[in-house]
Amino acid sequence: MILGTAGHIDHGKTALVKALTGVDTDRLPEEKRRGITIDLGFAPLAIEGVGTIGIVDVPGHEAFVRTMLAGASGIDIALLVVAADEGVMPQTREHVQILSLLTIPQVIVALTKCDLVSDEWLALAADDIRVLLADTSFEDSEVIPVSAVTGSGLRELREAIRRAAELTSSRSSLTTSGDASTVAANNRGASADIFRMPVDRAFTIRGTGTVVTGTVWSGTIDRDTSVTVFPPGKESRVRGIQHHGAAVKRAGPGERVALALPDIDVADVSRGSVVVADNAWPPTSRVEAEINLTDQSVDIGPRTRLRFHLGTADVGARLARVTRGEDPQRSNFTATVVLDEQLLARGGDRFVLRLPSPPITIGGGRGIDPLPRRRKGRALALVESVADSLAQMATDAGLEGLAVDLLPIRLGVLPAEAAELVRRVNLVELRSRVYRPETVEELEQTIERAIAKHVETFPLELGVQLQSLRSLGQAPDDVIDLVVSRLVKNGRIEVRQSVVRPAGWTGKLGDRARALADAMLHEICMSPSEPPAVSELTAAFGESAPALLRYLERAGEVVRVSDDRYYSPAAVEAMVGKLRTALEPSRVYSPAELRDVLGVSRKYLIPFLEFCDATGVTDRKADGRVIGSAVGSRRL
Repeated sequence: MILGTAGHIDHGKTALVKALTGVDTDRLPEEKRRGITIDLGFAPLAIEGVGTIGIVDVPGHEAFVRTMLAGASGIDIALLVVAADEGVMPQTREHVQILSLLTIPQVIVALTKCDLVSDEWLALAADDIRVLLADTSFEDSEVIPVSAVTGSGLRELREAIRRAAELTSSRSSLTTSGDASTVAANNRGASADIFRMPVDRAFTIRGTGTVVTGTVWSGTIDRDTSVTVFPPGKESRVRGIQHHGAAVKRAGPGERVALALPDIDVADVSRGSVVVADNAWPPTSRVEAEINLTDQSVDIGPRTRLRFHLGTADVGARLARVTRGEDPQRSNFTATVVLDEQLLARGGDRFVLRLPSPPITIGGGRGIDPLPRRRKGRALALVESVADSLAQMATDAGLEGLAVDLLPIRLGVLPAEAAELVRRVNLVELRSRVYRPETVEELEQTIERAIAKHVETFPLELGVQLQSLRSLGQAPDDVIDLVVSRLVKNGRIEVRQSVVRPAGWTGKLGDRARALADAMLHEICMSPSEPPAVSELTAAFGESAPALLRYLERAGEVVRVSDDRYYSPAAVEAMVGKLRTALEPSRVYSPAELRDVLGVSRKYLIPFLEFCDATGVTDRKADGRVIGSAVGSRRL
């Protein structure tokens, strides 16, 4: 669990942390010289009955708000520090605004330097704080007067931290269900989640290599696990893990840890990088989000340059496809955040938006989809639940479908809950992608229509080639194959040697085609042992002759002896009968002898003998043929 400080410069944040923990978090020489906090500081706080809480001490100067944001993004409890002798100041207000935008669940107010003011002044300062928090989710926060010098109020402050920690622990143990904001708040407490840790420091230790530190946002990490750091997108093995200075084998959500990553150069990683255990987590430069502007005086347009703060990252951005509904002045709206640099984001992530100049916080928001499809003129629809968001994503994806392994990232839920949501929304899963049932049904109907149209247009063919269905271009080949399999299983179509046709379909000839077929049959039967070639029939009856012959073959009205020659079944049977009657078993007959038996020229003899070899009527030897040893194996 992480507690982060917040508050105006010189209000005593670092002194209070030292009074609570004994650790001076100002570690830099410049911080010692100037007497102000410049960078993030860290200290462990032992609370009886709770354990050790990690403290992140942030700078209070307005020039270091971006550093404050890096520290505040991963905290469970905020310790808002307000000096009693000065009261609420500009950075007090901005820090409260940031804590609200990040939806920090618990805030405790430490009214410091109470030894420097009278009781009356102290009461006035406390009233100012309550007025500041009145319109926020922190209005019921405890306000505790303390003095880091005299120690007054420290015991009460520790008790308040204990109560907040216990309440935060009970919340984080809840299942991640409900709307997207609830999911985002609870995800970090789930150890069954995918691992993610924003980096706030990176340095080198001799003999160890690169070490990165941060707060684990979700999931667990074990020693020797392979991780990916983005940027730069490189993989490394976790050589070691430390938690509050002690070596551990595993670290989980809400813990401050240091990871030894020997395979990554320290120059390649810095504050703003993210460590993940899923190397398939894709970076993004576009995030669909719900935006909340807290400064109504700022006019935000598509060309307005912003700073986008997510975790410890700080990148340039602009808003596109802003959808404000009927009220163009409303402060809550949806938009696509277009980023100058790629980063790793997740559904439900809270972020803060600031202007680069003047450097002020103007709002923030919640990520709806970190990996959105590019929309063609259609506005982003605002959804009320994760289930609705999944349904909308599946609708937008259409025939491309949604990758199952990316759903926990896009929705911001546990992998197990993503699977449950797929069932709840009634999506269809095909080879690790999910689709709306209506999308699959529409594709099935499209395929059935294409098959029906083909066999109607080309009744002489067996059906439509499977490859032709794949080339419809409406879905990936594997999806087409799976839909075809579903249609076969449901008895709606049948597949024979990569040819697809309606179930039970047999082509029917029209009157004209039937007349042509009968005419060709007459020509074939006129010379039963020496029928005309396909090319001759085509010259006589037109280009449809080959297709008609294939149809007659399927119907059993002709027998294909060779690619260019069809016989009537009666002629084949008569010629085979001659061979079986005239040929003695085991004796080898030359082609000339077989020609005399059949009474045909060599032009017809050789193709017919090859047909007899293929059908088992004869067996070919080096110097001739013998009558087949398995004559009864195939009837002709």
